[in-house]
Amino acid sequence: MPTTSAQNGPNAAEIALSAEDQSALRRILAVNPRAEPLVRLPDVPPSRIPRHIAIIMDGNGRWAKERGLPRRAGHKAGALAVRAAVEECGKLGVEALTLYSFSLENWKRPREEIEALMALYLEYMRAERELLVKHNMRFRQIGRREGLPPEALAELDLTLEATKNCTGPTLCLAVNYGSRAEITDAVRAIARRVAQGELAPEAIDEAALSAHLDTAGLPDPDLLIRTAGEMRISNYLLWQISYSELHVTPTLWPDFRAEHLHAAIRDFASRRRRFGGLDAETV
Repeated sequence: MPTTSAQNGPNAAEIALSAEDQSALRRILAVNPRAEPLVRLPDVPPSRIPRHIAIIMDGNGRWAKERGLPRRAGHKAGALAVRAAVEECGKLGVEALTLYSFSLENWKRPREEIEALMALYLEYMRAERELLVKHNMRFRQIGRREGLPPEALAELDLTLEATKNCTGPTLCLAVNYGSRAEITDAVRAIARRVAQGELAPEAIDEAALSAHLDTAGLPDPDLLIRTAGEMRISNYLLWQISYSELHVTPTLWPDFRAEHLHAAIRDFASRRRRFGGLDAETV
């Protein structure tokens, strides 16, 4: 495996980087010394690697239907794609990856499918917990705990406890999650603090609301990827993706691999992020 600057000092490629990219590379390696963005994506400057990627993993059912398989087979294939995405994001130096795994609306699906999804969740937690610790990955989950099966909550708490001292990249699963519900819960929490005299109404600003969201402490996603070609947000991280770049791919989630992630990041890197302003040459 190629060595990184964290191991043997800067190489020729790193010396040729701009000051901005050298700073970005140092930040990446501080979080994950095993990251190799210059090896994995040599055509993308380190400063253009997204710090936080959010993915709407769509197309499991369609993938299964095309193959004459039950929907649960598509979800199982999708779980393999999750591992591939987590591994490649780590190699690229992505600091946080948030995956839309199960929405509040998904409870409307057939009972058999819900049971299959919950079984996969339990299997993933048990199988990946040791690997997360081994690779110094911090695990988080966003979404309401209420409504999840007791065995799911037990496995979740074990994984949170096992990775609480990890200092590397963050893997975040959105389970039993809906963005409107998340914002509603945040407003309720703020209202309680105001009612108890802990917070003045005039002190409520964007930072205060962000601090009460499930994602508090994580940077907002730089890039939102949606698979299976659907052109909608599906009640996902509505507050957090205000200025995220969007990338939609026709690839079904079970078929999503490193080359598709690379394509999304190249697309992201080619764009100019204005955050509501204008390019210098436009002013």
